[in-house]
Amino acid sequence: MEGLPVRASDEDRDRVLRVLRDRAAEGRLSHETFERRVDSALRARTQAELSLLVDDLPAGNRVLRGLTGAVASLSAMTARIEAAWRAPRLPRFTLPGLDRARLVIGRAPTCEFVVTDLSVSRMHAELRRTGNTWLLSDLGSMNGTRVNGYRIAGPTRVRPGDEIAFGRQRFILTVD
Repeated sequence: MEGLPVRASDEDRDRVLRVLRDRAAEGRLSHETFERRVDSALRARTQAELSLLVDDLPAGNRVLRGLTGAVASLSAMTARIEAAWRAPRLPRFTLPGLDRARLVIGRAPTCEFVVTDLSVSRMHAELRRTGNTWLLSDLGSMNGTRVNGYRIAGPTRVRPGDEIAFGRQRFILTVD
């Protein structure tokens, strides 16, 4: 029984992939070697095949691993900030005061909130207050109504800060 190969588990494979990623980040593997070894790790069937991919690599340095992790976190945070900064500034859609419980949105001049874009239907959507909750409903529009990027199929609760869209027109929901 001693000579039988042991099948590689997903956990074993993930461990080897982490080691390869860390050594590549430390500059101990060229990009081509890293790609070749990752491909081999994904195709490996036994623990022995996985071990061959990392046995010749030096053990990880805790300080270097911590520094690499900190740089990766900072880089990810910077990318998120840059993406948020480049995001378009959307116009505000202010929820009506307590005197109004229903608001029809559309292209028709009879709507309470008129959006003149051709992607918006004449009677596109309805915003209705139930107690302290606002519900947004699509009125069978051709191009749909979306809340935070998701097309709604029925009445959907909306809150200040949500992104709402009618056709191609997007707004940020605010309170007065």
